[in-house]
Amino acid sequence: MPHVLVLDDDRAIRRTLEKFLEGEGYRVTTTGDAEEALAKAAGADLLLLDLGLPSMDGLDVLGHLRATDDGPSVIVISARDDMTSTIRAIQLGAHDYLVKPLDIERVRLTMRRALESRASSRALRFLASEPGRTFDPGTIVGRSPAVRELYKTIGAVSLNRASVLILGESGTGKELVARAIHRASTERERPFVAVNCSAFARELLESELFGHARGAFTGATSDRAGRLELADNGTLFLDEIAEIPIELQAKLLRVLQERNFERVGDARPIRLNARIVAATHRDLGAMIDKGTFRADLFYRLNVVVLRIPPLRERREDIPLLAGALLQKLGRELHKDVRQISPDAMALLERNDWPGNVRELENVLTRAIVLAKSPILTADLLPFGGSAAASGGDNPAQPDEMGSLRDVERAHILRVLEATAWNKRRACAILDIARPTLDRKLDEFGLSRPVR
Repeated sequence: MPHVLVLDDDRAIRRTLEKFLEGEGYRVTTTGDAEEALAKAAGADLLLLDLGLPSMDGLDVLGHLRATDDGPSVIVISARDDMTSTIRAIQLGAHDYLVKPLDIERVRLTMRRALESRASSRALRFLASEPGRTFDPGTIVGRSPAVRELYKTIGAVSLNRASVLILGESGTGKELVARAIHRASTERERPFVAVNCSAFARELLESELFGHARGAFTGATSDRAGRLELADNGTLFLDEIAEIPIELQAKLLRVLQERNFERVGDARPIRLNARIVAATHRDLGAMIDKGTFRADLFYRLNVVVLRIPPLRERREDIPLLAGALLQKLGRELHKDVRQISPDAMALLERNDWPGNVRELENVLTRAIVLAKSPILTADLLPFGGSAAASGGDNPAQPDEMGSLRDVERAHILRVLEATAWNKRRACAILDIARPTLDRKLDEFGLSRPVR
């Protein structure tokens, strides 16, 4: 029968787990001492490990076990409900990370899976990072089960250079996940190069990706390195990969297969050293059926898939997200808005957020700009039932309503004024590219006022 070792400094938890595990048919050893557990680990098949130990941090226990050939699979059971601990534990070889209070059914299922995949778990430990390694998790915020699983996957894929395909609706934070993978990897000091494939025409995208030689086309007055080359030994993030024209997909596929490429107008091969992380909000399977996306390119990219859940499927994360965004936006907009009222938070949690985190950020930006006190109240939200948001008791009459062009012009101007004409920030709020904003400014005759 499998031997399970339980390391937890809480005697009541040890007794509860011992009784449960013996009832499941396991041979059980329990201890509250890290040194004793390390001494007994070689004879165990599975370790249930608490992180908050008095004599040694549980992550240090994982670090010691990672160096052994015959160590047990490890399931972390901890009250620490944070991204940093979760990712670090997975990087150090933990099979899973369960947050207290424990769900017994979840424990039962996770233990069975851990024992079944013990060999692969050992392999993962050998691929783990060095003990002294630190990790900056970036700005991904959430504690929902879906986000915890995302943290674990980031920790696992960061240990190798396999291609990653990130799937998720617009506004879910696909680039944040790509950056988290890069920053968790051993190549985090190398470049992270992002390309929005939807922002360039076909000819420009080819030059942007591959670079060009002098004289390759009209206007190519000098040699220019492309993004594939600039990424060096780091990460190349291909955002909106589905927008690449079908003819350019074939060229990209060849690069991924052969791991080399040429600049436009130059036959000299250049080695591809970068890791490829791609992302899209589109249904690639449907695009393959329609012939607008190559199946062979999909299979080449589809090595590891990360699916980011939409915000409506993780509503429990909205208070955390809103709080983090409130601090960030308050600094950027120079507004001292410190809290969200309970009524406003309830509205935020009830909304479906078709634009996901980006839409949440835009709504909070508008509310902070309009706020006149340190508390963000429900009437500042566009769905908060205020006269400003809904028209109040005196809705506009048809002859008082402006055209769509008027509304668009007014909204762009309002966003620019709220951001002190910071075009980068305005583009993020409007969810448009910089060239699109510049074109709109010319079209509407808008320019920054002279102070």
